[in-house]
Amino acid sequence: MRSLRYSINVTLDGCCHHEAGLPPDEESMQYWTDEMAQADALLFGRVTYEMMESAWRKPATGVWPDWMQPWETPFAETIDAARKHVVSSTLGDVDWNAELVRGDLGEAVRRLKEEPGDLLWVGGVTLPLALADLGLIDEYEFVVQPVLAGHGPTLLAGLRERIQLELVERREFRSGAVVQRYRSRA
Repeated sequence: MRSLRYSINVTLDGCCHHEAGLPPDEESMQYWTDEMAQADALLFGRVTYEMMESAWRKPATGVWPDWMQPWETPFAETIDAARKHVVSSTLGDVDWNAELVRGDLGEAVRRLKEEPGDLLWVGGVTLPLALADLGLIDEYEFVVQPVLAGHGPTLLAGLRERIQLELVERREFRSGAVVQRYRSRA
């Protein structure tokens, strides 16, 4: 059975808005590239899917945009090629190597976890909260940014029950960000 890992950047005060932390650098982008490459598939809600697609889908021209730094290209290529599952009740269809996930969320994600492979990766804010409440997340990976945002959406706000975790990996970046990966004790 595949493990489901929730990964996200978060500020020291718990803000998980994608613009609240430090801007990406070569080290963090390489880290996220390696993380994406480990996953058999990515799981997104509609908002995260649309945000990632708008930033990281390869243009029809086949040329990455001018704003992209050369050290961002490996991440872009990795996420662009990845298999994706999108949980949405409002989208009619998806592309970008994606398929829609419909019906009962718990049943659908359990089926995805039972597919062959090692790792299913989820990002975002709303979908991971629902998955955590259902007890479906096996690992939590936070890249804690040395920033106090003071506002914005907070990590797993509204979680119904406390989840006990055990630290399985810790890594520091030159920027001061710290990766902390935990396994659920449940």
